[in-house]
Amino acid sequence: MTITDRPQDTGWNQRYGDDADHRPSAPSDVVRLQLAHRSVRRFLPDAVSDDDLRTLVAAAQSAPTSSNLQPWSVVAVRDPERRRRLSTLAARQQFVADAPLLLVWIADLGRARRLAERSEQKLEAADYLETALIGFIDVALAAQNAVVAAESLGLGSCYVGAIRNNPEDVAAELGLPPHAIAAFGLAVGRPDPTEQAGVKPRLPQQAVLHHEQYDAELADAHLAAYDERLGAYNARWGLDGAWTDRVLTRLAGPESMAGRHRLREALERLGLPVR
Repeated sequence: MTITDRPQDTGWNQRYGDDADHRPSAPSDVVRLQLAHRSVRRFLPDAVSDDDLRTLVAAAQSAPTSSNLQPWSVVAVRDPERRRRLSTLAARQQFVADAPLLLVWIADLGRARRLAERSEQKLEAADYLETALIGFIDVALAAQNAVVAAESLGLGSCYVGAIRNNPEDVAAELGLPPHAIAAFGLAVGRPDPTEQAGVKPRLPQQAVLHHEQYDAELADAHLAAYDERLGAYNARWGLDGAWTDRVLTRLAGPESMAGRHRLREALERLGLPVR
């Protein structure tokens, strides 16, 4: 029996990796679903139905959007060969090719640009960093709505940030118009129950939740305990390394970014300049 199989558990224990004395006593079904989230990288071959796909997109479109600009699109990729090619571009991650559905989420300012062209109006604000940020933020909000909806339907998923490793090639593969860029992918499918994975503990709330003002010393005092907790999780699943080591390694320099250090250049080439 796992921790979250216990009748009294709310999912809080696995999310934080301890007994979590301050957990809510009766969270909603939605919160229980969110607390149980994990990335899925092994899928059954079952196709994701058109009805489920439409449901995911409807959930995504129900997310907030800045000024109702709706500056995003999503490309559903089911063709195995296209998924394989995208997998190669995304650090050769096999689960990207294996998932029955890959959703590629697009920060899309092209729609507004085309609207301006048809109306023969200026669109100078689209060249500023703020507008590019809106595109990336809105598409992330939309995708996360889709993730929660997918899990409510019995589907699993895993984000694919490595889609940004080769943004121009991905844009060509997907036939993206100017002023649009793939922000990330999302592999979707029925989880393979034999996958060896669990709910990964997150930082304790005391490390991320501040009251009234930011207290770095108090927050950082909880990092050592989290390293131990995550180390125990990693050992359980045959992984290694502490969280602090991973952060420092991942952010060490351009060489650790798998090509994404040139993202500003790619944005310029794809028609998303940022002033």
